[in-house]
Amino acid sequence: MKKLGIAAALLGMLCVIPSTGFAQVKGVYWTASGWFGPFPIAALIPSLPKDRARDVSLPANMWVIDHTKGLVVFDTGNNVAVSDGNCKSHWAAGLCDLLKPSQKREDVIDMQLKKLGYSPDQVKAVITSHAHLDHIGNIKLFPKAVHVIQKKELYQAWWPEKFQGREGGVFVMGDFDGPARGFNYLELDGDYDLFGDGSVMVLSTPGHTLGHQSVKVKLPSGKTIVLTQDAVWVKENLEGYPAGINYSVKDYEASIQRLKMIRDLENAELLFGHDPGQFQAAHRLRVQDRPFDEPGEDELLDAVVRPVPIDRKAAPIP
Repeated sequence: MKKLGIAAALLGMLCVIPSTGFAQVKGVYWTASGWFGPFPIAALIPSLPKDRARDVSLPANMWVIDHTKGLVVFDTGNNVAVSDGNCKSHWAAGLCDLLKPSQKREDVIDMQLKKLGYSPDQVKAVITSHAHLDHIGNIKLFPKAVHVIQKKELYQAWWPEKFQGREGGVFVMGDFDGPARGFNYLELDGDYDLFGDGSVMVLSTPGHTLGHQSVKVKLPSGKTIVLTQDAVWVKENLEGYPAGINYSVKDYEASIQRLKMIRDLENAELLFGHDPGQFQAAHRLRVQDRPFDEPGEDELLDAVVRPVPIDRKAAPIP
């Protein structure tokens, strides 16, 4: 019954397509691999003025794109082993204590797909924004998919620069070793039109890591969205306060400017990698009239994470 409801929602989206050029994407769904925090935002953005200092909890965003040529997952989140308080079985203890992941087993990408009526074996392509632990964590759940990643990012994942940390850092070898080394990788060197119709564009946005990439999507309504992932963590990054973890600040700033130009020239909406306000607004988690950028910690961390459609004309998943 739930699957029929999802199908009906997607059919409703198709009925309002303004032109055939946007018909290729049937739906985009936004979910998260649990939450991080709370911790001081200054730990992530050291240049932020003291009068804007506060504790934050951040979602680990993931995306499901339903295209006529196949199902796409953009980022697979934290490894399943991190779930339900077992972080230190897979991540370094220091990272667990710093990030404080609250991922539940039901938050993992395979369970999120199940809520939409799909299984990992039905996913045609997995796009990985970059090889940090909260974005590449579950690629091993998708052995049959084409894995879309910048070639330089693969190199960085398997042998990061020494200053990035080769032991106990944000590149966790257990996420992409063993069978994952033999996966079918589409190794990119720049932008790429995933299905050849302009509806799902992989954008090279290096800086946060050597080969970071974002995704631009044309929604069924004709609206353009850009899923920035860690090219932009939160809204403050667009205001001139860079993220505190970057491979190259120069490339990071160039990618920020590129995304701003896409926003302004194409009237696109930028959806950031970890912004709690955007996530809370989309998932209707606002509580007690608090601003979206000041989420209620208990309500957010305990809430059931579920995929929601991004196109405003689509109905939410029950």
